[in-house]
Amino acid sequence: MNEESGYKPKRFAVIGAGPVGGIVAAFLSRGGYDVTLCDVIPALLEPALDPGIIIEGTDNLQARVARTTLHVDDLLTDPPDVIILTVKATALPLIASTLESFVAEGRYVVSWQNGIDTELVLSQHLGAKSVMRAVVNFGCVPLAPGHFRIAFHHRPHYLQELDPQSKDAAIGICRVLTECGLNTHHTNQINNMVWRKTLMNSSMNPLCAVTGRTMVELIIDPILFNLVDALIKEGVAVARANEVALGYDFYPYCINYIKGAGNHKPSMLQDIEAGRRTEIDYINGKVVEYGLQAGVPTPYNSMIRGLVKALEPR
Repeated sequence: MNEESGYKPKRFAVIGAGPVGGIVAAFLSRGGYDVTLCDVIPALLEPALDPGIIIEGTDNLQARVARTTLHVDDLLTDPPDVIILTVKATALPLIASTLESFVAEGRYVVSWQNGIDTELVLSQHLGAKSVMRAVVNFGCVPLAPGHFRIAFHHRPHYLQELDPQSKDAAIGICRVLTECGLNTHHTNQINNMVWRKTLMNSSMNPLCAVTGRTMVELIIDPILFNLVDALIKEGVAVARANEVALGYDFYPYCINYIKGAGNHKPSMLQDIEAGRRTEIDYINGKVVEYGLQAGVPTPYNSMIRGLVKALEPR
């Protein structure tokens, strides 16, 4: 349960009009909040105004945002209370530098993204007091611009401030998201949660990207599932060597969670098929980086990262 908070944000901006950003914007808009949706691709923004963003699957709704923009700079002329970043982590350095003038008392930027250390990239530019990190527990696929399907939605989501001075604001943002249907709990364990989710992503997403298989197709193939298992165990060794608290039951939890992931293409496979850069450096690449730091070998993660990077130029 979330605590009481005196912070009551009214205006939000979501940067990234893909599946995750569209879903967040739709829930906030349906909840009665003023939402600006930002993306560099006009075709992704147009449906958000008319007929509105359409969500189907585990949740069903349709909602219009208040306005859209192609430029992050536009958010700085009339700043919202909260900016939620849902873009790929590869875009973070550029966006973070653009948002430097957004920083002010009562304004916050939430990394609602996959991968490890995304919040640290933001804090380098914006300062820790303005930055928060969330862990999102739904899987989604695009059906058309502004039209998305949620394949699974394992509530709640989690959010934490980087600076203790911003705790009240973090609790207030959790309250808003929860009231809108994106049940979000405040936590003081966000780094552990980020690692738990990233290790699950690191075992499935890149293998799907390399093989072209959906998650279910990966799971039912015994040879490929052995690779999933090896990636999980290697990631667990790296996390524990870096004193990340995964919990004693993480491995069986991870296996059970993966088996219920659904017959859909994860975002990394969608990126490869669309000719986009992936988030591999913030997922398996981070496992490799932290493995090197702790002296833990990471042959499986190094291999799969290299294979995904080789596919990206195509």
